[in-house]
Amino acid sequence: MNTKFSNAIVLTGGIGTGKSTVASFLKMYGYKIIDADEISRKVFEEKKETIKEIFGTTDRKELRKIVFNDKEKLKTLENLILPEVRDRVLEMAKKYEKDGVAYFVDLPLFFEKQNYPEFDKVLVVYAPKELQIKRVVQRDNVSEEDAISVLNNQMDIETKKEKADFIIDNSKDLKHLQREIEEFIKKI
Repeated sequence: MNTKFSNAIVLTGGIGTGKSTVASFLKMYGYKIIDADEISRKVFEEKKETIKEIFGTTDRKELRKIVFNDKEKLKTLENLILPEVRDRVLEMAKKYEKDGVAYFVDLPLFFEKQNYPEFDKVLVVYAPKELQIKRVVQRDNVSEEDAISVLNNQMDIETKKEKADFIIDNSKDLKHLQREIEEFIKKI
């Protein structure tokens, strides 16, 4: 039986919805955050030798190109990194759970990967698709086509919004976002 972490709230969204900004605000308000991407980068560093042996490179852009169009290679890379990331996320969650207060688990692809059944409360940072595209183009200096292509590999933000327990609307300015976060904090 899977142990549910009753104080954990998954923080997710889509690319360009402002999830990192929300995470920064939550930290500022004193909440603990388990950042799966950060853990993933550490695991990647630790497994660099193996990755280089298998893929011939450890350059992230090169790797992205290699696995982007090859499901088998993507699976190989994920199998190398994700189980270790999952173990570390759950280890930290066990520690934070003991505090008896809400904490956040930043899992960008929570709905897509479905590999964390232990967490059942989900906060989605929401921005409409057009705004996501605009933000990704500006932030990552990529073409609109590239931004759309990344978005198409993620579950639609409207679907995520429907599945969420909590929603923070980040479709306006920072002041609005801060109000949204403060309203959300009152609920938990």
